[in-house]
Amino acid sequence: MRGLYAAKPWFTRQLGRIVTVAVDRGWSPDAFTAIGVAFAAVAAGGLLVGSWPLVLIGLVGRLAGANLDGAVARARGVSRPFGFVLNEIGDRASDLLPLAALSILAWHSGSVPALLVALVATTAASWPTFISLSAAAAGAARINGGPFGKTERTLTVFLMSVAFTWFPVAAVIGVGSGVIIAGSTLTAATRARAAHRRLRLVDA
Repeated sequence: MRGLYAAKPWFTRQLGRIVTVAVDRGWSPDAFTAIGVAFAAVAAGGLLVGSWPLVLIGLVGRLAGANLDGAVARARGVSRPFGFVLNEIGDRASDLLPLAALSILAWHSGSVPALLVALVATTAASWPTFISLSAAAAGAARINGGPFGKTERTLTVFLMSVAFTWFPVAAVIGVGSGVIIAGSTLTAATRARAAHRRLRLVDA
C-alpha cells in the first residue's frame, strides 16, 4: 500500500519547469531542502495565527521543497551521501514545525489531554521514517509509502487548520492527533513487516 505517495511522480512532473531552470542555472539541491523547511515554518505560523490559507501555502511549499531537492540533485547528477543526510534533516524539521505549532495551540487551549495527544502525535510521526532508516542501515532497500506517510500527515494538518474555524481547538487537536498517531503506527507496522521480509532475503 503506497497511499498518497503514489502521486509523487505526478507532483514531480508539475515541478518540471522549476527543475529545468535549477539545472540550467546550477542551483544547489540543498537550497530546496532549506526552502522546504522555510515553508514548513510558514505553515506553522499559519496555524498559530489561525490562517488556513497560509497553512495551505506553507504545506504545499514544504512538499514542493522536499520533492525538488532530490529531483534537482538527480537531474544535475550531483547526488551525494551527505545530501541524503541533509534531506532527512530537512524532512524531519519540516514535519516537526507544524506539529510543534499544534502542541503550542493545545497548550494555549488549557487542555492537558489535547497537549498530551499532540506531543504523542509529534513523536509518532517519526516512527515510519525510523523504521525505514533502521532497515536501510541493516542492508535493506529504503522503504517508502504506506497507508499514512508524509503526504497524509500534511493533509491531516491542513484539514485541522480548516476545522479550527468551526470547532474548539482542543477537540480538533484531539481528533487530528489521534488520526496521526493511528496512521503513523499502522504505517510503521507496515514498514516493519516489509523490512523483515527484505532483510530475510538479504540474509538468505
